[in-house]
Amino acid sequence: LAMKVHTDSLDLQVEGCTLLLEILSQALKQGVMMALDESVASCLLHTVRKHSENEEFLSMLCTLLMMVSASEVAAENLRKVGIIPDLLSILRRFLHNDTICFSCCAVLWSLAVSEDNTDQAGLASAVPVTSAVLQEHLQNGVVAESACSALWALALQGCLADSDFEPTAALLLDALRMNSERARLVQNGCLALASLVRLSETAALAILLDSKGSGTELIKEEYHLHSHEPRVAEALCLLMNEMVQYDEVMLNMRSQKMEKLLSEIKFQFPFS
Repeated sequence: LAMKVHTDSLDLQVEGCTLLLEILSQALKQGVMMALDESVASCLLHTVRKHSENEEFLSMLCTLLMMVSASEVAAENLRKVGIIPDLLSILRRFLHNDTICFSCCAVLWSLAVSEDNTDQAGLASAVPVTSAVLQEHLQNGVVAESACSALWALALQGCLADSDFEPTAALLLDALRMNSERARLVQNGCLALASLVRLSETAALAILLDSKGSGTELIKEEYHLHSHEPRVAEALCLLMNEMVQYDEVMLNMRSQKMEKLLSEIKFQFPFS
């Protein structure tokens, strides 16, 4: 309420934001998810719009939005008050800022996986911006991981156009190559690729014929790097399962001796 009454006071907004971050941090440490209501979501959006040029404050505020959106109820309330265009505008303006990009992509992920998702058009407009974030921060594992998660959620919701499949697949492969040691990024990147392949054979062929190297070789390398990570193995298997739905792709995978890799995975995880 204090923040809402004194929207013009940047000092008060900063102090209010700092206090809310501390409260939410303590709550999360205790395992408590705070589902903030629509009026609070509306107040935060109003603050975002009032101080949309202040990069330092927005870094803090976007972190707060990320923590809030961890609650499905709060994420739904943020969607209801229409925060998506504002998030995309912030990302476009501050594409260089890793904190803002990390937080906003995490919020987009929460909004995209929300059960009651009716803002298909808004989410579709998030695809090029999220791709731009991943392109800009390919070598920053933390931000790239957040962007891969957002792209996975957007692909699951069917937000990508036909023209997006090939470049998005190539971009995700770049993220895997540059951050191959990050198990969570590899997992989410493969899940995003699997969602693309499920939608389009173009994406599957883009993985096989990527100009920077064979996608099947990359799959093998990622498994051997993370052979004790069941979630990574599961994501890789899901990706391969989607790829073999296309005859031409399956023939190529056979020629690459992918059955050998599958046997290794089956041997490593016999009870999964």
